[in-house]
Amino acid sequence: MEDRSNSFLETERTGVLMRRYAVPCVISLLVAALYNIVDQIFIANADYLGSYGNAANTVVYPLTVVALAFAVMIGDGCCAFVSISLGAKNASDAHKSIGSAVVMSAGIGIVIMALYLAFMDPIITTFGGRVNDETFALSREYMFWIALGIPFYVFGQAMNPVIRSDGSPKFAMASTLAGAVINLILDPVFIYVMRWGMMGAAVATLLSNVISCAYFLILRAAHRKKSALTLRPMGMDGSVAAEVLGVGLPACLMTLFENVSYALLDNRMALQGTAMQAGLGVAKKVNMLAHCMARGMAQGVLPLIAYNYAAKRYDRMRAAIRLSTAASV
Repeated sequence: MEDRSNSFLETERTGVLMRRYAVPCVISLLVAALYNIVDQIFIANADYLGSYGNAANTVVYPLTVVALAFAVMIGDGCCAFVSISLGAKNASDAHKSIGSAVVMSAGIGIVIMALYLAFMDPIITTFGGRVNDETFALSREYMFWIALGIPFYVFGQAMNPVIRSDGSPKFAMASTLAGAVINLILDPVFIYVMRWGMMGAAVATLLSNVISCAYFLILRAAHRKKSALTLRPMGMDGSVAAEVLGVGLPACLMTLFENVSYALLDNRMALQGTAMQAGLGVAKKVNMLAHCMARGMAQGVLPLIAYNYAAKRYDRMRAAIRLSTAASV
């Protein structure tokens, strides 16, 4: 089958492409951020969890961000590499990067899960979970189930930018929305009706991540004839994988460094008590909403910049940078 070239990235008006790519991307990231925010809202309003549950959520939240950082490294790196390859009319490398991204996201997700399960107690302690026995116990309960869902979370977050590089930003948004809706439905059922506590909140998130990944795979298969890319070859191409990771490394480091500051704050707030730690968690989520809007703008414009860079349409590349910067400001 002949591949589409995504040549509209080189011909369509920049403003139109910005709306087509950036808006769904911002919505996708805001929805992804809502996963943890929704958990915290329902936990905070459960009379049998209260501030201890909120504090436990605050302790575990940075661990999700660590997983997100590696997903971003793979996803953003692959998105840029795919767009550059298609812009240079090199579909072969684009295909190889997709297969490598799938393998890397699955492997890294499993490794992170294993590390979280193996070193759960010291990790919780590092992030301020020893403030009291109640918070520590709830943190362990929540982290166990969240860790089991990490492979699905990493895969979903890594594949989302890749889908956008294929010229399907709305499809990427739909796969994220599917998981968010499930999480919103299951959280009150598990926490208030079943009274599963922190386990209920975490299992709702786990299942929503599984469903989001399944939704992606099913719709991807259904739309494969309309796609510029395929998921084959599925093997790891070492040289292509290295380039993908190299491109995505700055975004990964930025996310990790931000998380280090959160970890330091968690430890300081833990010394002040559970209420202060829970309050920090609320402030984090509000800040994350602003962060997601800015990051969504950057991710949304990435395929446009990368494609036109490779196609040597530097005028369009500069126009996209100027327009996205103005929109972000």
